[in-house]
Amino acid sequence: GTRPCPNKLKDEGNKYFQAGDIDKAIDCYTKAIKVCKDKKVLAVIHRNRSACYLKKVSNAASDATKAIDVDAADIKALYRRCQALEKLGKLDMAFKDVQRCATLEPKNKTFLETLRRLGAEIQTKLKTTFSTDSRVQNMFEILLDDEVDKDKKEKAANNLVVLSREEAGAERIFENNGVPLLLNMIEKGKPEMILAAIRTLSGMCTGHKARAMAIVHMVGVDKLCSIMAVDNEEIALATCNLFQCIYDSFTGGDKREFGKEEAVVLDVSKDLKAILLSLLEMVGSKKVSGHGRDQALNLLSKNVPRKDKRNTDNSRSLFTIDHGLKKILKVCGQVPELPDQLPLTENTQLIASVLLNKIYDDLKCDPERDNFRDICDQYIKSKIDPNDMDKTIHAINTISGLLQGPFDVGNALVGHQGIMEMMVALCGSEREVDQMVAVEALIHSSSKMSRASFIITNGVSLLKEIYKKTKNEKIKIRALVGLCKLGSAGGDDYSMRQFAEGSTEKLAKQCRKWLCNPQIDTKTRKWAIEGLAYLTNDADVKDDFVEDEPSKDKTILYSVACTLVNCTNSYDKKEIIPELVQLAKFSKQHVPEQHPKDKKDFIEKRVKRLLKAGVTSALAVMVKADNSILTDQTKEMLARVFLALSEDPKDRGTIVAQGGGKALIPLALEGTDVGKVKASHAIAKIAAISNPEIAFPGERVYEVIRPLVSLLSTDRDGIQNFEALRGLTNLAGFSEKLRVKIVKEKALPEIENYMFEEHDEIRQAATECMCNLVTCKEVQERYMEDGNDKLKLLVLLCGEDDESLQIAAAGAVAMLTAAQKKLCAKVTLVTAQWLEILQRLCLHPNPHIAHRGIVTVFNMLNSDDTELAKKLIESELLEILSVIGKADDNPKRQDAINAARTCLVKAMDLGLIKPFTCPS
Repeated sequence: GTRPCPNKLKDEGNKYFQAGDIDKAIDCYTKAIKVCKDKKVLAVIHRNRSACYLKKVSNAASDATKAIDVDAADIKALYRRCQALEKLGKLDMAFKDVQRCATLEPKNKTFLETLRRLGAEIQTKLKTTFSTDSRVQNMFEILLDDEVDKDKKEKAANNLVVLSREEAGAERIFENNGVPLLLNMIEKGKPEMILAAIRTLSGMCTGHKARAMAIVHMVGVDKLCSIMAVDNEEIALATCNLFQCIYDSFTGGDKREFGKEEAVVLDVSKDLKAILLSLLEMVGSKKVSGHGRDQALNLLSKNVPRKDKRNTDNSRSLFTIDHGLKKILKVCGQVPELPDQLPLTENTQLIASVLLNKIYDDLKCDPERDNFRDICDQYIKSKIDPNDMDKTIHAINTISGLLQGPFDVGNALVGHQGIMEMMVALCGSEREVDQMVAVEALIHSSSKMSRASFIITNGVSLLKEIYKKTKNEKIKIRALVGLCKLGSAGGDDYSMRQFAEGSTEKLAKQCRKWLCNPQIDTKTRKWAIEGLAYLTNDADVKDDFVEDEPSKDKTILYSVACTLVNCTNSYDKKEIIPELVQLAKFSKQHVPEQHPKDKKDFIEKRVKRLLKAGVTSALAVMVKADNSILTDQTKEMLARVFLALSEDPKDRGTIVAQGGGKALIPLALEGTDVGKVKASHAIAKIAAISNPEIAFPGERVYEVIRPLVSLLSTDRDGIQNFEALRGLTNLAGFSEKLRVKIVKEKALPEIENYMFEEHDEIRQAATECMCNLVTCKEVQERYMEDGNDKLKLLVLLCGEDDESLQIAAAGAVAMLTAAQKKLCAKVTLVTAQWLEILQRLCLHPNPHIAHRGIVTVFNMLNSDDTELAKKLIESELLEILSVIGKADDNPKRQDAINAARTCLVKAMDLGLIKPFTCPS
């Protein structure tokens, strides 16, 4: 007879299946499997047959149900249904059936065995649902699925980053194929995904040499560089941070103890060299964005020079000079006005100058310094070409870069034959870009330290010529600054005076016009401010001579201004003089005393402009001034200015970036009472919304606490109390050391006092502050003492109707009960309403509040107090927890859901509930 055809048999089986004749369908499929040779067809047939078996099982279950509906005690039907449900994976339902069987026949061994086995299976299944591995896999599934909505992805991305910052989490991500999956996220090219992936890698590389090394090899240094090269400031910064984490782990910059792992000797020198070479490659590459270049230069600045001169090994600097000095010089020489230049940001060239300075500083002996100079010298010589102006101005601009970095090196180059003549020739060029580069180089090279007396004698006439002839405002401004500066550099003072006589007002007016003209680029406007500085300085000093009764304050500001003018050539202070004098002006000319109303609007408008001009750096320098100049009055004035500047939260980042946080501390610690309060208030504003490590670097952050605590005293006004609490809250959330310091400064009684405050915002701020302090042992001890209402107050605040207040109070209770088991019982004694308040927290629609409530319940279950645990489970809480724990996963409420499930598992472990009340 003919051989049966597998496809025909399969189709026949399908017909039976659709008709509901499952047994005949199974029969056909089984015959087809025997004769089928084609693997693909075979797979389909197997799949179809498995559907039949499943169908039989679910039929078995539904038939059993029909039997049970007739007789609820039909023990055979119950057990059959239990078996069918288990096969269908519905363990908790199967468990309920066998539980009924065992109740009906308590001695039946089969029932008891099944009951035990299913109970155990449910437990393990529950535990794996909560395990990190499945969480990690789940996160990656969400992140790599194009269908998933944005919110869900962001949540998963953040969770991943957070997880990677814990050692166990980082290890799980790594073991679960994390690195290729993260690379996959990066390949998708969505900026927020790239950021999350890079930040996760940073977490995984932190403090673990072996893992960092594996990741570098899996991802590749070139790949990391190409990500940092993207034109996106955030991504460049995050990748820079990743490189830093890798570098710190490689060089043991991270001092965590890793036990056995250190025994394996990992040779990282090859990788470090590869990273260094790749960063140097980035510095000079056209393919790299301005932001990427900035970060490559920053990484070099931070990691190439020795941190400590006692360490004699400066081989990284020597290596960088050999392989990359020319590339850094190339950056300094870029002239953005010319075509075909490297992409730069406003800061790139300055960062490059700073790097040159740091490397030069790291050299130990004359031969090393000579080598550095020779390379610079050859580089400049190779670029100067009388027939190619573009190359020549690149060379001159490189010298400007060196003058703003290692000044000696630049200064020596200016003295070389032909360079000065070149600058002079460029000043007379037809092209404006040539004039501009030449004038800037002249300005940078004119200083008291300059050896080129030529500049001082010939510079003035050169610049005057340009100033009068040029129609280009950019060049006019620069020429003017050069003239002012040469005047103060001790050149032909009298000709300078003549030049300025009578026209000072006009020039100042001109500068002000430039300053307020947004069409002019920022770099040029900075020069305009500088010009204004010299002019007002000069004019006002003369006024003072004439009146011959200088008011104390003004002279102070001027003497500071003059001191600064003289050291204007060191990079740090270069941007500073102008704003300073603007301050002088702003305290003198434009504020008619008789119009107090003008004053306020005037200040608000000015503040923004002052900030843009970098006034903070100016103030920071003034604070460092010698005490003979910096009287208490001046300090008070500076504190007032700082407070006005920090009014708008959006400006506080700028103030921090320019060192304002540091500068405020001395103003808050000494001076007039008014001055100290104003400075403390400005500190509070900054501390409330900045990362304290950045705002108050190093040990300084500990000095900030006393000024803040001083603002808590009751004779300060409400807004000062409020902002001081906000500042302390942020600091307390930052580190244990800071919390201990806050306690030491006797802040606790004040903070507790404000938790009783009528005023809602202050009460909330105080409660938030306390919430951040309760992880501190000493604070916990205060809550454990008897004879006070501290804990009662916290529990009652959890019952208030204000969500932010509830979050803070419930957070504090959750952390206290987690830290001190004794406090769990105490909560139940302080007020009769404790259970009702706790239930309301757990049921709260705001997931953050619910989460905190449920964690508190868990702490109580976990407090080794069987009576208390029983009381909780016998209350309505069991139902509340079951409802929450059985809910489907939902990123917005996941913390609460997970906490509820953990509570239920705990209650099972304690034997208070049977497993079936848990989700499968």
